[in-house]
Amino acid sequence: MAVRTMRLYGDPVLRQKARPIESFDAALRELVADMFDTMRAYRGVGLAANQVGVLQKVFVVEVARGEGEEPLRLALINPGLSEATGSETGEEGCLSVPGIYEDVRRALKVRVQAQDLAGEPIDFVVEGYLARVLQHEADHLEGVLFLDRLSPLRRQFLKRPLEALARGELPDGYAHPSTGGRI
Repeated sequence: MAVRTMRLYGDPVLRQKARPIESFDAALRELVADMFDTMRAYRGVGLAANQVGVLQKVFVVEVARGEGEEPLRLALINPGLSEATGSETGEEGCLSVPGIYEDVRRALKVRVQAQDLAGEPIDFVVEGYLARVLQHEADHLEGVLFLDRLSPLRRQFLKRPLEALARGELPDGYAHPSTGGRI
């Protein structure tokens, strides 16, 4: 298991745009495997490459399906979202912004166009929770955090905890998954 270090709020890499991937090689497969390991270790449902310090357009998601079914696992390379319809508001958090959860308005349904690990095109439509997760991760690849989708007033209320995170002060109970200790 290769758990990479999570980049936290205040790290400049989280505000940078990722670059398209051109080589579908062993290094990409290793990155994706590490991202799945890291996402699970931190108990997330999605993870973008820049959250582990890699400015490449790739994210992974793993979301539960029905009871007794295997979770849906996706690795999306060079993703693009379009044809957003409807809207809903739901609570979001972020592995890079631990301890903060806020309601965010997102499209209810989106079309996803990406490539798989072999570079083959993928094209599908999702809605509901999975659409929310994919929009959140796609935002990361553009240097956008869920906090940017909050009202200015709501962001003002979060100013102190965000400044604390940027200084490296972690919420109570936050521990590095591989050691159980604070990072």
